[in-house]
Amino acid sequence: MEKRYYFDHNATTPVRPEVIDAMLPYLVERYGNASSAHSFGREAREALEASRERIAALIGAERDELYFTGCGTESDNIALAGYMARSPEGRNTLVTTAIEHSAILRTGEMLERRGFRVVYAGVDRRSRVNLDELCRAVGPNTALVSVMHANNETGVLQPIAEIAEMAHAAGALFHTDAVQSAGKVPLNVREMGIDMLSMSAHKVNAQKGLGALYIRRGITVTPLTWGGRHEHGIRPGTENVAGAVGFARAMELAVAGMRDGAAKLSALRDRLERGIEELIPNVTFNGRGADRLPNTANISFPGVDGEALLIGMDMEGIAVSTGSACSAGEVEPSHVLTAIGIDPRTATSSLRFSLGWGSSEEGVDHILSVLPGIVERLRSVSGGVAGRG
Repeated sequence: MEKRYYFDHNATTPVRPEVIDAMLPYLVERYGNASSAHSFGREAREALEASRERIAALIGAERDELYFTGCGTESDNIALAGYMARSPEGRNTLVTTAIEHSAILRTGEMLERRGFRVVYAGVDRRSRVNLDELCRAVGPNTALVSVMHANNETGVLQPIAEIAEMAHAAGALFHTDAVQSAGKVPLNVREMGIDMLSMSAHKVNAQKGLGALYIRRGITVTPLTWGGRHEHGIRPGTENVAGAVGFARAMELAVAGMRDGAAKLSALRDRLERGIEELIPNVTFNGRGADRLPNTANISFPGVDGEALLIGMDMEGIAVSTGSACSAGEVEPSHVLTAIGIDPRTATSSLRFSLGWGSSEEGVDHILSVLPGIVERLRSVSGGVAGRG
C-alpha cells in the first residue's frame, strides 16, 4: 500500500502543525500546574485563561461561561445530568431526539433510572427533527431540551435557534451537542438562544482528551466528579493547559478558514456523491437534500455488508466509517438510520464518508476508482441486489 486516504474526520481529525507548534511550549518549558502560585503556575494560568477567552469569543460567549472538560461526552454528561439534578421544582422532564449521540442517549437512560422522565422526539426521512412532535413533547414539566446541532452520521443540521425558542417559551433551558458543527458552520450562542453547548478539541484538528462546555451565566449545574475548585468546581482536576492552548489555536484556524473550507469540502463531497451515483447502481444517500455539514456523506449500498465494505476500502488504503466511532464493533444497525425509517438490513450496508483538512480530489478519485469494484464483488458473493431500485 503506497498511500492512504483518510475519510473519517467525523470520528477524529489530524492535529494541524500550527496547533502542535502552539502546544509545544506548554509541554516542554512552560509545564507548570495552573493552580500553583509560583511563576510556572502563573504562566500556565495565564495561558489557560487566554485560551478560554479566545474560544468563548468564537462562539459569542464570555470567558467565565466556558469550562474545559475531558471530552465532548463529558460535556454532554455534565450539561444533562448536572442540570437535571438541580432542575426547578415540578420540572422533571428531559426532551431530546431519537438520533442523538450515545453520550446523550445513555445519559437519558441513566436519568430515567433515577426517576426522571425522558421524551425522545422523532425525525423525518432526512434526519431532521419533527418540530411538531418536539413542540408537543415540551411542556410545563420540561426542565431541559437537548438537540444536537449536526448529526454525526448524516451531517444534517437542526434548526437550533427555532428549537431553543420553543424550549424557552415553555420555561425550559436548551442544550446542544455541537461537537460535529463547531468550526465547520457558524455558531453564536447568544444569537441562537443556546443555554449550554458541548464541543470537543479532536474534532477541529486539535488533540484528543479535551472538551469544552458553555454554560450561560446564571445557570447552575451539579458536578459529576468531586475534588478541588478547578473550573469553578464544575470539572475538578488539574487542567490540561497545553490542550487548551491547542484547542484555541485550532478553533481560530477553523473559524478563519470556515467559508473557503466549507466551499472546498462541499465541492469534494458532491463530486464523491455524483461519482458514486453514476458508477454504482442501487445506492441511497441518507440526509441528502437537507441542510447539512459540508463534509459529510452517508450512503447505503443494499446487498453489501457494511463491515465487509469498510474492510475492503481499508485494504485499498481508504479510511471510512460505518457510523459513529463510539459505536464501532456493535452488531446492531445504526440507531440514526433506523430512526429515519431505513430498514435494519439496509442500515447495516451504509458507509459514512467525512472529509476535512487535507482532503483532496486525488482521494475522492481514488475512492471512485476502487469502490465500484468492491461493491460489485461483495454483492456477487452475497447474492445482493445489483440493479437500480
